[in-house]
Amino acid sequence: MNAHALPEYVENLPNICGQEALITDTVQQRNRTAAHESAVNWPAVTSACAIALHMHQPLIPAGGPELRTAQVISNLKFMMDHPDVGDNHNAAVFHWCYKRMGEFIPQLIAEGKQPRVMLEYSGTLLHGLRQMGLHDVFDQLKRITCEPEFQDAVEWLGMAWGHAVAPSTPVQDFRLHVKAFQHHFAAIFGLEALRRIRGFSPPEMALPNHPDTAYEFVKTLKDCGYEWVLVQEHTVEQPDTGNGPEQKHLPHRLICRNANGDEASIIAIIKTQGSDTKLVAQMQPYYEAKGLSRWQLAGKSVPPLVTQIADGENGGVMMNEFPPKFMEVVREASGSTTPLLNVSEYLDHLYTLGLKTTDFPPLQPIHQKRIWERFSPGAGAQKLAAVITQLKQEDHRFNMEGGSWTNDISWVRGYENVLGPMEKVSSLFNEKVLQAKISPREHRYRNALFYLLCSQTSCYRYWGQGLWTDYGRELCRRAEAILTHDF
Repeated sequence: MNAHALPEYVENLPNICGQEALITDTVQQRNRTAAHESAVNWPAVTSACAIALHMHQPLIPAGGPELRTAQVISNLKFMMDHPDVGDNHNAAVFHWCYKRMGEFIPQLIAEGKQPRVMLEYSGTLLHGLRQMGLHDVFDQLKRITCEPEFQDAVEWLGMAWGHAVAPSTPVQDFRLHVKAFQHHFAAIFGLEALRRIRGFSPPEMALPNHPDTAYEFVKTLKDCGYEWVLVQEHTVEQPDTGNGPEQKHLPHRLICRNANGDEASIIAIIKTQGSDTKLVAQMQPYYEAKGLSRWQLAGKSVPPLVTQIADGENGGVMMNEFPPKFMEVVREASGSTTPLLNVSEYLDHLYTLGLKTTDFPPLQPIHQKRIWERFSPGAGAQKLAAVITQLKQEDHRFNMEGGSWTNDISWVRGYENVLGPMEKVSSLFNEKVLQAKISPREHRYRNALFYLLCSQTSCYRYWGQGLWTDYGRELCRRAEAILTHDF
């Protein structure tokens, strides 16, 4: 496999494309870890919990006085260079947060404990950290990712390279984000580490609910080798009732159908409650799990898994309260009837019991029951559009913008002045690169792709109007300039 080692940078750009066949072959070779290799005493387990840490910093054109000529740098570097602005004084703590699992995991394992954590880092964060010369972060992360003694403890999750929200990102671009992350991750941590990534974490927990977009979302994940996806409980519904899931702490099947009647499905692991960092910082999932006992699933007695994700660096509780609480809970939970687990480890146990994916209860994106009551899959896009228009006219609360952890925010409405440039650049990239079949190995492809993906980060929408919108528009301008002049 060393013969296929990927460089982390190609012509001064992060390695985000160009080895598509190798990446596809790598993820298709994935093997499940045999459950008997786990140190977990499964017969004694009555319940369990899983936590994931989401880490992200956008790349911004702020490395200079003029927006049009400023270097694209990490927002973390801007924070460090301007410590007197806002909460930028936290930059050094953020730096520590990005590497501290590399300290905690070895310490706990040396104590004979069984720590577990799932990690999800955006590509823009990883590039920014490397650009800043913060190699200590990579040294710590590589240790717990690549050294065998730590691999049971740490599960990496896939994500969209530029932290793009799936409901309002063109489907072909979202696929590029997913593939770019796989390239970049493999270039940093190696192909063997990439092969072990089985779960996917959607940025902002945003799940498309338009049937065509949701279908493409799941199809992209499956085509890229993912086995399961994390979903927020309020973004999904039961197909027969339209109500939310009942047994939230068991795996489900997310089933998505498009207007033409095509179907794609993937295992869904439900993240409960909101995205309050206090839930993870104070290890609430563990204490919730301690109050649960085994549940029935397709005739089998299985432990429920309480799953939660939060920003790994944002907020005082995450910066200060999480470290001692995580250490305390790992020490208490190790070897107990309520251990910490990682999701893929948990799924492997269910498979050893004889359970199959088809045994998991079905779910679909929110609001789709109302569509299927009036629309038969296969009737086509025109009929689907008419049904959606009719439903919107009848109920102003009905929308096809997808759901996320922050359902009071639309990822579309109010951002037309940045979405317009994004859509224009996406169309240009599709026309001049994808349709023209430019090789992903070419510099002009990678250069245009880099700016396209950077421009689609959710930060340029979530933070509203003003400077952040200007950043997004400038990245779009640069991508458009590359596509117009180089192609």
